[in-house]
Amino acid sequence: MSTPNFVEFQNVWLAYNDELLAQNHFAVEDINLQVKQGEFIAIVGPSGCGKSTFMKLTTGLKRPSKGQILVDGQAVTGPLKISGMAFQAPSLLPWRTTLDNVLLPLEIVEPYRSQFKQRKAEFVERARKLLQTVGLGGYEDKYPWQLSGGMQQRASICRALIHEPKMLLLDEPFGALDAFTREELWCILRDLWTEQKFNVILVTHDLRESVFLADTVYVMSKSPGRFVVKREIDLPRPRDLEVTYTPEFTNIVHDLRGHIGAIRQAGAVINQ
Repeated sequence: MSTPNFVEFQNVWLAYNDELLAQNHFAVEDINLQVKQGEFIAIVGPSGCGKSTFMKLTTGLKRPSKGQILVDGQAVTGPLKISGMAFQAPSLLPWRTTLDNVLLPLEIVEPYRSQFKQRKAEFVERARKLLQTVGLGGYEDKYPWQLSGGMQQRASICRALIHEPKMLLLDEPFGALDAFTREELWCILRDLWTEQKFNVILVTHDLRESVFLADTVYVMSKSPGRFVVKREIDLPRPRDLEVTYTPEFTNIVHDLRGHIGAIRQAGAVINQ
């Protein structure tokens, strides 16, 4: 029995406003995509190709100019409640402790918001367990300025997962971190996903990151963004960091880099 699609883009085009639409000037064009239930995908490509725009379309923060997007069998017509998001900047509120930052979505997203007072002890316990899972046990009462960048990003991922979303969207979440911290967080994300099997869409510039984490990597062209390469990562799971030193891993990274290099060159020729 085939796995149902969780995310489906059907011939999606986006222009940022009516004037650009009238000029046929699109930010992303002709996106057709099927993401299976529980699949982890990564999107890579040159800067400005529309990766972040794709994320906004997926979460309903932007509506397509043409085409349709389905998530979990429903047409996306506005911001989704079933998704969690984390960005390159952790954006934790400086006046809230780590624990209170993680609890924030439960205070503002229904149905949790109306239940927050009655179920607060349960929610606090959930947040503590999540923080423990990512190695932040004992830091619940610290403020963001008392945490390292890597710790802040762990807290940000906990905040994105606290309401148990069906889909996690990550926009360059580890880009500002040093290599060791980044690899540590790859493993934390891998373990969370393996345990809970939520859908993940990861936007990244780091090809090693995409190959290590994802089931499928998509390469986007320069603006207007569209998917030009789909690469299924056939490295067995569970993957540990040792796999990143193998020829099989390196070959996939080189192949993807070649595609992005070709896109860059094509862009440079057009601009001459």
